Amino acid sequence: MRMKWQSRAMLAWLLLAMAVAGQAQAAPAKRVPAIQAVAAISTTVAEMDRSVAFYSGVLSFRKVSDQEIEVANAALCIPASRRRVVRMRLGDESIELVQFEGARGRPIPADSRSDDLWFQHIAIIVSDMDQAYAVLQANRVPAASVAPQRLPDWNKNAAGIRAYYFKDPDGHPLEILQFPAGKGDPKWHRNAGRLFLGIDHTAIVVSNTDASLKFYRDLLGMHVAGQSENYGVEQEALNNLPGAHLRITSLRAAEGPGIELLEYVSPRSGRHLQYDPQAADLVHRHTLLIAVDPAALAQALPTTLAKPSQAAGKHTFAVRDPDGHALLIADADIQATIGEEK
Repeated sequence: MRMKWQSRAMLAWLLLAMAVAGQAQAAPAKRVPAIQAVAAISTTVAEMDRSVAFYSGVLSFRKVSDQEIEVANAALCIPASRRRVVRMRLGDESIELVQFEGARGRPIPADSRSDDLWFQHIAIIVSDMDQAYAVLQANRVPAASVAPQRLPDWNKNAAGIRAYYFKDPDGHPLEILQFPAGKGDPKWHRNAGRLFLGIDHTAIVVSNTDASLKFYRDLLGMHVAGQSENYGVEQEALNNLPGAHLRITSLRAAEGPGIELLEYVSPRSGRHLQYDPQAADLVHRHTLLIAVDPAALAQALPTTLAKPSQAAGKHTFAVRDPDGHALLIADADIQATIGEEK
């Protein structure tokens, strides 16, 4: 079943590339990017109150809304069911926590590693790594790195960045990150006394950077904002993986967090899930993207890859990237609801 799904997804992605390439040839040389913003990262959780307490009490997120909704979306394997959706904000950025009522999905595989193809983390910027690490330790937050790491000076693009991986109550990977002076968005250096500042990006493991760039850059219109190649003892300790050697590519839209592609040059042992993930499974995360014209974009996609739907009266559609990471694409009206008090 898993190989059949992967074959269908790859065929659909190739058809998508051909369709959009044909459109690009007929379009003017300068066109509006299809994706305007990265609006939120959505995560399936087992116990909503526990997750809200963690994100608010430990990481300083603020609850924005708490809703009971009923939505189905076949492309994300979401059956018609009621869900509790809590939106939370940290600085300018948002996440969504989703709990399915009456349906307990499969847990994240206990032997998950940082190079597995289902890996996706959220990178939270902090003003002081030592203080943030102390907060995590005081709250007995499970570690995913050996300890906070400072990336070496020889690595020009990443030199001086401090990072640490950990897990939320359901085992979803998270990262705290501190930029040195001169690196990162200037807003990360205007902290106004806050410790946890906002979300810089969501990172996904990919099997082939060039294939992912054809999807995110060439088809969806995101731009490459930075690249680096990370390896050495610091990277091995950060990823908790011997021999870790990564090709890292940062993609951005005009607004919102970035999407960071993590391709493991070594080891090349990253696994696909042995089952087709469902939205109620705890391994499920999807990234909400805002499109200039989602209806037109949806019409260009094969129905085997993207399935339009109506959610809360707004046109949306779901799509999976070449490695199966889930995306939900909507118009700007959806983005306007994120951040409003309910």
